[in-house]
Amino acid sequence: MSPPPPPLGRARKRDAQLFDSALCDTELVDVRTQFTQGRWSRARSLLVTTGDDWDRRGHRLVVLAETPAASAWAREWLLAEPGSADAVTLLACAAVFTALRRKGTPEAAEEACRRAAALYPADPTPWLGLLLLSRAFGTEEEFSRHFDQVRARHREHHHAHHLMVSRLAERSPAAGHDPLHEVYDFAAWAAEESPADSPLAVLPVIAHAERYRVLAAGGHAQDTGAEHWSGRRARQVLRSAFDWWLEWEREDHPRNRVDLNFLAHAKLCEGRPAEAAALFQRIGSHATRAPWSYPDLDPHKAFLAARSAALGTS
Repeated sequence: MSPPPPPLGRARKRDAQLFDSALCDTELVDVRTQFTQGRWSRARSLLVTTGDDWDRRGHRLVVLAETPAASAWAREWLLAEPGSADAVTLLACAAVFTALRRKGTPEAAEEACRRAAALYPADPTPWLGLLLLSRAFGTEEEFSRHFDQVRARHREHHHAHHLMVSRLAERSPAAGHDPLHEVYDFAAWAAEESPADSPLAVLPVIAHAERYRVLAAGGHAQDTGAEHWSGRRARQVLRSAFDWWLEWEREDHPRNRVDLNFLAHAKLCEGRPAEAAALFQRIGSHATRAPWSYPDLDPHKAFLAARSAALGTS
């Protein structure tokens, strides 16, 4: 079992990094700064050294692709290095975010992703791009096919599983607090299919939060505290996930702060502020908009209020 987390200290710059999609990847933050200024050579080196660490590669490409000038710099990179799989994949991911911002077409983004997938068949990242695209514009069948393509290349793909849970949670909103909803079965199956140290062990917690989002939006969450977060299944899921964190604590995973934010949120909803406090210590300033925006909240205010309540600093 891991020792208790160290204190944050008073000198933390809490607001500066809140909701930064780079999370705790300091190397990525530095490279992104240079990339936004048109210096893409560091981005090239970063992706080369990332290699086939697929979760990290996907995380880094998504964060770089979110920058407004990503398409322009990726094209400049391709002019200097035609046929670069990294540049083509970055351009494809950038096209996805351009489409999501309604400044480009889904068709162009899909074509770019398929071109990247053909150039580097082992890489799940172009399929992650297609998964993000079909999450917004596609059918259930397209979304499922793209998820299968990601999973065929990396069975534990973190981002893809989170997207699948989010999509599944939206099915049958009128069913209310159904403990047998398919999102819970999928999350439990994915967690059980993964190795003991896999962050997908936290996926059942994600499922409860995403289902909570759907129930709240549909007006079915008036008694959420008693029924959704404190039921027998929820208690088992939260206990298992927290125990997993104490034993494994995958600080090396690029998206570990995503899991910790969901777990801290769930622990507060469960009424366990002491356990939430330990998680907030690890989260530091690396908050994520989800799940603090659930249901329809200002995530900045919600995160700071929750952290203050858990740490006793309010």
